[in-house]
Amino acid sequence: MESHCLVQPWRRYVSVFLLLSTTMNMASAVTHYSIPEEMEEGSVIANLATDLGLDVKTLNRRKMRLDVVKYLDVNKETGELYIVEKMDREYLCSSKTATTCFLKMEVIIENPVRIFNIELEIVDINDNAPRFRRDIINLDISESTPAGERFSLSNAIDPDVGTNSVKTYHISESDHFDIEIQTGRDGSKFADLILKKALNREEHPVHNLILTAVDGGVPARSGTANIIVRVLDTNDNAPQFDKDSYNINIMENSPIGSLVVKLNATDLDEGINSEIVYSYSLYTSEKTQETFSLNPNNGELKVKGGLDFEEKQVYEMKILAADTGAVSLSTHCNVLVRVEDVNDNRPEIDVTSLSRRIPEDAPPGTVVALMGMTDLDSGVNGQVVCSLPKDLPFDLKPSPDGHFYSLVTNGFLDKESVARYDITITAKDLGTPPLTSTKVIQVEVVDVNDNNPLFTENPYTFYVVENNKPGMPIFSVSASDFDDGENAAITYSLDRGSTGQIVTSFLNINEGNGTIYALKSFDFETLKTFQFHIIAKDSGTPSLNSNVTVNVFILDQNDNAPVILYPVSANGSAEGVEEIPRNVNAGHLVTKVRAYDADIGYNGWLLFSLQEVTDHSLFALDRYTGQIRTLRSFTETDEAEHKLVILVKDNGNVSLSATATVIINVVEPKEAFAASDVKSAVKDEEENSVTFYLIITLGSVSALFLISIIVLIVMQCSKAPDYSSKYLQDVNYDGTLCHSIQYRSGDKRYMLVGPRMSIGSTIYVSLPPLSKHPFIFTRYLI
Repeated sequence: MESHCLVQPWRRYVSVFLLLSTTMNMASAVTHYSIPEEMEEGSVIANLATDLGLDVKTLNRRKMRLDVVKYLDVNKETGELYIVEKMDREYLCSSKTATTCFLKMEVIIENPVRIFNIELEIVDINDNAPRFRRDIINLDISESTPAGERFSLSNAIDPDVGTNSVKTYHISESDHFDIEIQTGRDGSKFADLILKKALNREEHPVHNLILTAVDGGVPARSGTANIIVRVLDTNDNAPQFDKDSYNINIMENSPIGSLVVKLNATDLDEGINSEIVYSYSLYTSEKTQETFSLNPNNGELKVKGGLDFEEKQVYEMKILAADTGAVSLSTHCNVLVRVEDVNDNRPEIDVTSLSRRIPEDAPPGTVVALMGMTDLDSGVNGQVVCSLPKDLPFDLKPSPDGHFYSLVTNGFLDKESVARYDITITAKDLGTPPLTSTKVIQVEVVDVNDNNPLFTENPYTFYVVENNKPGMPIFSVSASDFDDGENAAITYSLDRGSTGQIVTSFLNINEGNGTIYALKSFDFETLKTFQFHIIAKDSGTPSLNSNVTVNVFILDQNDNAPVILYPVSANGSAEGVEEIPRNVNAGHLVTKVRAYDADIGYNGWLLFSLQEVTDHSLFALDRYTGQIRTLRSFTETDEAEHKLVILVKDNGNVSLSATATVIINVVEPKEAFAASDVKSAVKDEEENSVTFYLIITLGSVSALFLISIIVLIVMQCSKAPDYSSKYLQDVNYDGTLCHSIQYRSGDKRYMLVGPRMSIGSTIYVSLPPLSKHPFIFTRYLI
C-alpha cells in the first residue's frame, strides 16, 4: 500500500511509502518516509493518522506517542508527524560508505495496544564543500628535474555521498605544471601534479599554485589548497664582478687599515653554490700583496703597509672570485690604485670670547663669539675660509686681514622653536685637496614670557549624567604653554565675572590640574544645559592668560516613575469606573489609560500591560497607546462587573512603573443611555483638566524644541554646512508617549527624541559624515 501526504507546497519533496501487513491484534506495519536532511524545525512530514488509518479524535485518549523523542514528534490533535530538531545526515550516518541513511522508530497507541514501525530515510543534500586535509602543500623540486615528472598531492574529502562528493580537480594556470585526475578503487578522486616544463631557480625560485576540488552537487561546492613549489638550486652560474676593472685614487697619508675598495661579486645560485672566496691571482706582485690586504670572505681591499707617493705612484693587481660548489666556477677583475699627494695640515679654530646664554628678544647683530684662525701650511694651503650652516640665525663677520671672525645673530631668536643651538663652525684651507676642521659652539636661548596658554580644545563640550555625587570631579580641562619654567606654570580659575554667580556658584576648579568639581547634584528635569568660562594664567612677569568656553549637557537617568493622568479618582488615586452597554461589538473602545513620564528617550517611553483582569477573553490592552477594547461581544453568562489592573512601566535600564485600576460595568442599553447623560458632564470636566495639563506640557516641550533648533542653526552656520533639512523626514505615528533613539558615531553621541512610532512607520535620518555636533530632534503628540 502506498500513501502520499502533501500538507504544504514545499512538501512535494517528501515521498511516503507504506508497506502494511497485519498479524493477530497488533498492527505490524512498516511505514517508509523519505525527506531531505536539514529540514526546518516544525516541518510536517506526514499525517500518521491518515496513513495508519486512525481516528484523529481518539489520538489523545489512546496516548499516541513515539519511542524516538529527539528529532520527531506527533501532533496529537491532527496526527501529523513533524520535525522538532534539524537532522544532519552526515552526523546520523557517519559512515562514508553508507549510501542510504534510515531513522527507525515505533508509534505506540493504547486501548487496544498497537505498535506501528516507522522507517524515515534521510536523503543527502549538497550541504558540505570539499576540504583538503592540509590548506598548504609544500613541494621541493630540483631545477634539474626533467619534464614529465609526477608528484602526488593530498586528496580532498567531502562528507556528502554520491554525486554530492568530490567529482573533479582544477589547478591555477601555470606554464610549468598541470594535474592528472586519478580514480581510486573506492571511487574517490585524487590528483597528481605533472611537471610540463623544466624549472629555472634563477628565473622563478618559487611557484604558487591553487588546487581546487569541486563536487558534483547542484549547485556545486568547492574547496581550495595552496601548493607552494620551492625550486632547489644546482651550480650552473659562475660569479660575476660589478665591474671588470676598478680605478681607485688614495692619499699618501691614508692610515694602515684604511679601506681602499670593497670588491663585490655575485652568484645567481644559492647555498654553497653562491658562496664566494676572493684571492690574488698569480700575476699580482709580492710588493703589492705586502702593501694591500684582501679579505677572502667579503672582498675588502685595505691598506696594509705605508704609502709614499715619492716611492710608488701606481699599484696594479688581478683579483679572483670563485664559488664553493662541488665543481668550482670563477672569474677575475683588474684593480688599479693610484697614490696622490696631500695637503696634510688642517686649519685650527681658537675661540677667544664666548657668550653662551642669549635672551630670545636680543636684537639682530648681537655678538655671540670672537674666533681666531690659523693654518701651519704656507701659501694657498695656509689661507683659511670659515662658514656656517645656512639654516641657522647667525652670521660670520671676518676682520679686514681675514685672521679673525665674529659670530653674530642675524634675526630674533625663539626659545619655543629652538632652545639650544649647536653651531658648527667649519674652517677650510685652499689647498688641493682642501683640508677642513670644525668646532661646535653651544648657545642656549634664554626664555622670555611671550606665549599665552593654549587650551587643548575650544570650546569644550562635556556630558554629565544627572544625580551625580556632589563634591566629586565631573570633568577636566587642560592647557599648555610653549614657554619654559615659571613662564609655563599654569593656574586655572573660573571666570565668574562673565559667567555670573548663578552657574559658577555650584562649580569649583582645581587650580593646579584643571579638574572641575560639582558642588551639587544635577537634575535633568530642572537643568538640561549650561555654559561657563575658564581662565588659564601663566606665572611669567608680566603674566599672560587665555580663556575657553565650556558647554555642559546634562544626560537623563531613569529617576522618574510614570504618572497616571487618567483614570484619576476624586481622592487622587489612579482608579476609574467605566460603563458600557452589553450589546457592543468586538473592537469597541472602552477607555484609554493616559500616563506621563518626566524622563526622556527610552527612560520616558511607556508601555502598558494588563497586570490583572477578570476575564482575558473579553478585553485587550494596546501596549503602546493604552487603549482598552473589547475582544468579543458580551454573552448572558458574562459578569456585569470587571476589574482591570493596568501596569504602566518605562523602558529604562532599571524600569519604573505605576498601576491604574479600571472598573468596567456592563449595563443594559437603556441603563447606559440614562447614565451617559450624568457621566458625560463629569467626564468632560476631567477631560478638560487633563487637556489643560497636557497643553502646559506641550507648550514647555515646544519652547525647548525651538531653543534647540535655534542653537543648532547657530552652531551649523558657524562650523559646518547646513544639512538640517535632510536630517528628519515626516513619519507616521500615534499615541501620547515620548520616544527617543540614542546612538554613537565615532566619539560623538546622537539622540533623536519623538513620539512612539506606529507599527510599519519609518524614520529616515541623514547625518553629514564629518559632523562634530550632537543633533537633537524632538517631536511630541498629545
